[in-house]
Amino acid sequence: MKEIEKTLENKSVRPTAMRILIYKYMAEKEIAVALTDIENAFAKADRTTLYRTLKTFEEKGIVHQIDDGTNISKYALCEPGCNCEIEQDLHLHFHCNNCDETVCLTEHKIPQVNLPDGYVAEDANLVIKGICEKCSGQ
Repeated sequence: MKEIEKTLENKSVRPTAMRILIYKYMAEKEIAVALTDIENAFAKADRTTLYRTLKTFEEKGIVHQIDDGTNISKYALCEPGCNCEIEQDLHLHFHCNNCDETVCLTEHKIPQVNLPDGYVAEDANLVIKGICEKCSGQ
């Protein structure tokens, strides 16, 4: 728990009990989670608190939002040292068409794209869809 508190404090986020629990939950899942997943895990918690916690984590670079094409925003913890800026956080995501899980493939970087003059990248998202290791039985 002390490590989680330190991580939050390093990002200028006050380590409240709920924030620590949500961070721990996301770290243990090791997959991207939707707000509804967090709401189900913390059914007695106030939904607004859960939403605001996710948004605070996103604003402070603790999590990044993933658009995996399911029309449901998912969130994953950022790698240590990442500030979630487009130049640093360009990694692939994989969405399993069978179990609907989405994972970050941080070791696989999106290639740098040189845009034409006058174009400014604000976001990049590359999701590979297929069958995950668990579902393929390998």
